[in-house]
Amino acid sequence: MIPACLLVDLPRGEAYRLDIDPPVSVFHTDDGEVFAIDDTCTHQDASLADGWLEGCEVECPLHASKFDLRTGAVDAPPAKRPVRTHEVLVQDGMIYVVPSTDAPNLPPCVASRLAGGPA
Repeated sequence: MIPACLLVDLPRGEAYRLDIDPPVSVFHTDDGEVFAIDDTCTHQDASLADGWLEGCEVECPLHASKFDLRTGAVDAPPAKRPVRTHEVLVQDGMIYVVPSTDAPNLPPCVASRLAGGPA
């Protein structure tokens, strides 16, 4: 379990980027729900925390792919692969992320960099 931030420090409609490898975005929806997904768009290297949150969807700031925060599913192209989701727990006002054990769906340029290959 990784502490992300205090719930009171993450306003509704905002995101927080957790700098781990690979990075994870924590989203606090307007309805008060909290979700965590991999921060990197599966299409190209773009931070989803910098995207636009609407309901339970985030739109990538680079090419407008949309991802469902509940399932990670792609709701709009050009991305074709889902983002990995993570379990979120809120305990004593702190948001914790329980990282998924599934392999991430990273774009080739990011996967190569994390594996130590050429950028």
